[in-house]
Amino acid sequence: MIYEKGQSSDKDIFPLLHPLVRDWFQSSFKSFSPPQRGAIPLIHERKHCLIAAPTGSGKTLSAFLAILNELVELSYRGQLEDRVYCVYISPLKALSNDIERNLNGPLKELNDLSEQELGIRVGVRTGDTPQSQRAKMTRKPPHILITTPESFAIVLSSPKFSQSLSGMEWLIIDEIHALAENKRGVHLSLSLERLQERTRFTRVGLSATISPLPEIAKYLVGRNLGQALGKGELDVWRDCTIVDARFDKKLDLQVMSPVRNFISSTGEQLTGSLYQTVGQLMVEHKTTIVFTNTRSGTERLVHELKERYPKFAHAIGAHHSSLSKERRFEVERRLKEGEMKCVVSSTSLELGIDIGSVDLVILYGSPKSVNRALQRIGRSGHKLYDTVKGRVVVTGRDDLVESSIMLKSAVEHRLDQIHIPSNCLDVLAQQIFGFLLDGPRHVDDLWEWTTRSYNYAFLKRSDFDKLLEYLAGEYTSLEDRHVYAKIYYDRDTGQIGKRGKMARVIYSTNVGTIPDESYITVKQGDQSIGHIEEGFLEKLRKQDVFVLGGDPFRFRYSRGMTVQVEGAGTKDPTVPSWYSEMLPLSFELSLDIQDFRLQLSELFESGTSAEDIQAFIGSELYLDERGVESFYNYFNEQHRFALIPHRNRILIEYYQDGDKSWVIFHTLFGRKVNDVLSRAIAWLIARREDRDVEISLTDHGFYVAYEGTVKVMDAFNLLQVRDLRETMEDALKDSEILRRRFRHCATRSFMILRSYKGQRKSVGKQQMRSIVLQHVIERMDEFFPILREAYREVLEDAMDIKNASRIIDEIKAGKIQIEGQVVKAPSPFSFHLIMQGRMDLIKIEDRQSFLQRMHEQLTQKT
Repeated sequence: MIYEKGQSSDKDIFPLLHPLVRDWFQSSFKSFSPPQRGAIPLIHERKHCLIAAPTGSGKTLSAFLAILNELVELSYRGQLEDRVYCVYISPLKALSNDIERNLNGPLKELNDLSEQELGIRVGVRTGDTPQSQRAKMTRKPPHILITTPESFAIVLSSPKFSQSLSGMEWLIIDEIHALAENKRGVHLSLSLERLQERTRFTRVGLSATISPLPEIAKYLVGRNLGQALGKGELDVWRDCTIVDARFDKKLDLQVMSPVRNFISSTGEQLTGSLYQTVGQLMVEHKTTIVFTNTRSGTERLVHELKERYPKFAHAIGAHHSSLSKERRFEVERRLKEGEMKCVVSSTSLELGIDIGSVDLVILYGSPKSVNRALQRIGRSGHKLYDTVKGRVVVTGRDDLVESSIMLKSAVEHRLDQIHIPSNCLDVLAQQIFGFLLDGPRHVDDLWEWTTRSYNYAFLKRSDFDKLLEYLAGEYTSLEDRHVYAKIYYDRDTGQIGKRGKMARVIYSTNVGTIPDESYITVKQGDQSIGHIEEGFLEKLRKQDVFVLGGDPFRFRYSRGMTVQVEGAGTKDPTVPSWYSEMLPLSFELSLDIQDFRLQLSELFESGTSAEDIQAFIGSELYLDERGVESFYNYFNEQHRFALIPHRNRILIEYYQDGDKSWVIFHTLFGRKVNDVLSRAIAWLIARREDRDVEISLTDHGFYVAYEGTVKVMDAFNLLQVRDLRETMEDALKDSEILRRRFRHCATRSFMILRSYKGQRKSVGKQQMRSIVLQHVIERMDEFFPILREAYREVLEDAMDIKNASRIIDEIKAGKIQIEGQVVKAPSPFSFHLIMQGRMDLIKIEDRQSFLQRMHEQLTQKT
């Protein structure tokens, strides 16, 4: 890996450009931007590069200018052929259409300046592209093809159109972080290696906010041909130059607290102050984007702003994934043309869709990640030298702490580390099937192709061989369940090839990694209660209580797409209805919060005055005056009534509430880590004592609640003795999340075909078939590759077993101390954890009353 240390000057770059391109650029821009100075010479020299730069810094032109220049050169020489020279891949169809418009604009201007028709064609091919347009592209391919990972995989398997890629020279992946962190990116990585078999091309990656850059660069370029990986080897990856211009823009950031004291304020005062703070900021700026963390939060805020500011009601709108495509496009158009005063969004405006000039971005609550905060805030100050202006309006005390440390980390360039999935056997099964459409291969060539991908560089050969056994139909008992061989494998010669006349059709109609999702019907006996999302069902454990239609229900079991429940009476919910929508706190940000907690704990325990502690908070964090006061009061109360948990100390509180006992674990490591720890403890308790306990978790910790006697700490201590991964695999065996994720893996690996001979299989039928297959496989071979992948996906992607194991290791090593306290009432840091489930049953005003009662109980009993 090579970091680009110096940037070329304008004088260095202009001689590289065709006179037409040079004249156009000089008439359109004052000078090259930092990412352009780094990237244009590299792409001109056909060098792989990763360009990391903020929104509005000319990042897209950094990638395209050298390519457009080459195409103009070819056009002038009369050598522009009817083939694809560049493929641009984006994670969103909308972004693809946006790029097409932004490319056609400069091309029209270049044509107007030119003495001849350039004839450079740009085409978009996504799932929305009509068949007639695809046929036209096959006859006359675009020189620049704009597509998505899924459509790109289909194009690679198209006998006719794929021929136009044989001499392709450049490939650009935009918003690379949005792909690298999930299975769409894994799929794309193998597609690139498949294309590499046909032609050598230059790879260019684009991203605004991402870390660690060297790992993303390795993901982009893959491994060198013919080199085996070993411990400590550094030069096995293809060369890639990193153009790091992430932090070139000035930041104007602040956390704003709507009230001085979140406890003493009434619910009416808090909600009124929240909406007033957001509304006043909106009024003071020409164009504002507000990001919430849920779709329901977006709709609620839009409604309140329109009600409170009728003068701007026509220019206030919502933008989220549940709205129709036409509605979203209209909001985007009006925003770009300056007709919108304020747009409220959940996540749909995070990526680089061109929305014009935005003066201010408001984060309504913590987005739980430094990278996500910078990505969202970066939508303001869209011009090159504009200051990025962002305000975080916090909704509670935990939100205040998270957001304050988040902005501190952002300014100090302490970014979250992206998680890139590895060894995904379901995706590999699909891509092997697709790769063999190009013709038979030797097994060793197939192995080399696989391990050139970053995602499979450390794949075990035994896992690869076992996957081939599945694809070759060597698990004969699966044929009884209509799972047939997809390839032939001659072990004597090592030759492998596709099987069946329908292979190409099956691949093109089932390709991709995004699972079909549907709503789950909730029933009590034969009576239908309502519906929940599949993502919510994944989070449910046996005996969990949730609210639907205003009433609490206890989860019993699921069958297919139906859930059976029973009335829960007066039981408090353990899983809030919005749980599946909430973004998890990143592990890196959680550690930053823990480190700051440690600093404050030391100040309080050393007897530092209130004035000095507040001065320290104000100097370290980007808070307004009310925020500093509220921040101090929160930690002061925790110090007075309990201990302050921090990076080196996990606090465990024990308290009794009537017949019910509560054990509260202050493990601020993010929800993904806490999901592992809490499930493992609950399973160990169930195994040792043959009883279920109530579990609820947040990013900040979890609790175990029960009646009678349960040896919770014995189970917790066992985590330090047992292998955590083995414990979790045992805990997951009969879980909803494993059942759902196995279905996803089974469809990706073509064990279950979503589409066959023109018939689309419903999600319900897919799930019923998946349950049957899972039972068969568990009896047949617990190491079956697709079942192992389902476990891996749950533990490594949906949860965070890696960092959960790290925490357990630090406890065993004594780096983290465990301190228990028997308390008469929960400490302030416990309030929101205990209240979480009840939030579905009480309005926001009543939540404030609930918090106030807990606070009063604490002060009276202590």
